[in-house]
Amino acid sequence: MSDATIHIGILLYPNVTQLDATGPAQVLSRVPGAKVHMIWKTKDPIPTDAGFAILPTTTFAECPKLDVICVPGGAGQAALMNDEETLGFLRQQAAGARYVTSVCTGSLVLAAAGLLKGYKAGCHWAWREMLRPFGAEPVAERVVRDRNRITGGGVTAGIDFGFVVAAELAGEEAAKMIQLFLEYDPQAPFDCGSPEKAGAERVAKAREMMARLLAERQKTTEAAAAAMAARH
Repeated sequence: MSDATIHIGILLYPNVTQLDATGPAQVLSRVPGAKVHMIWKTKDPIPTDAGFAILPTTTFAECPKLDVICVPGGAGQAALMNDEETLGFLRQQAAGARYVTSVCTGSLVLAAAGLLKGYKAGCHWAWREMLRPFGAEPVAERVVRDRNRITGGGVTAGIDFGFVVAAELAGEEAAKMIQLFLEYDPQAPFDCGSPEKAGAERVAKAREMMARLLAERQKTTEAAAAAMAARH
């Protein structure tokens, strides 16, 4: 690139999970030389799943060449998996990016774009296995690194993900200083943040509550996987 700026792009879209996007943004905005771009098709306010909106800072057409492209997850993720305009933008940026990344179900969007075939990847625990039809290998870890692909687990893992990417961009000491400045010292009141810790009964209850959404996303995944196969 012609300047020393590290261009970091975070995709926005209707019904994005805001913490998937804003968690990494808060961390990565403090990387020395970084400029964070919040990207969508227009600059209109984007409704999030938390009941408030986020303003994009740039559009697909205006977005500069990115060093890091990141796709967050959210309820609106399913619609993107068959949105060729978005998938095309991701493929274009990924071709020249240093790191191609995601948080939560954002990895399913990368997968639908054909960007995780042959890669290990993370995702929210409830949707992780949906990566397989795209040729990705799902991994049950907080942050998964495979070559220049870095993918985070569900929602809050985006903060941990942010520090991993920060260390890649600026070194471990810089990432540690950002962690100190943000006072990131998690002490969860309940040890219940993963299926392994929550227990079988609670996980079964959660899956029951998500049954309809799981079925809908399974159909979307099948359609997107078929479309990806057709492109190749």
